[in-house]
Amino acid sequence: IYPNSAQRNQLWQTFGCVRFVWNQMLNMQIERRKNNPEAKFVNAFGMNNLLKQLKVEYPWLKQAESTALQSANRNLADAFQRFFKGQNKFPRFKSRKYSQSYNSKYVNGNIKVFDCHHIKLPKLGIVYFRAGRLPMGKIKNVTVRLNVA
Repeated sequence: IYPNSAQRNQLWQTFGCVRFVWNQMLNMQIERRKNNPEAKFVNAFGMNNLLKQLKVEYPWLKQAESTALQSANRNLADAFQRFFKGQNKFPRFKSRKYSQSYNSKYVNGNIKVFDCHHIKLPKLGIVYFRAGRLPMGKIKNVTVRLNVA
């Protein structure tokens, strides 16, 4: 995609909010386990309920796209499940230095392709994009990734 300057600012804000939610939830899981070693792992649904409290505590989180924050919780829950199965290492905190990305889920027509060069994304509006061919079918989710070239 090729966003304008206002859309670029919104993207940076969303990247930061997603990273913040990941780090806060990871810290919450670590502290919870440290305070009570018998405590169960909080799943994605539970973390989404805690996300409401985070938005009250940090009102600027409301400016980010909500399904992107929920997908951060889902990804963290998946990372923990893979860790418990012995497939991956323990989840780590995210840093600004490395790749920035977020996932956005299709809900009530919030993602829509207009023509072969314009797509509507949540909180961004209509964005110009370039692709080899027009996406066919239904878009269920979108991943926006920063590509530094």
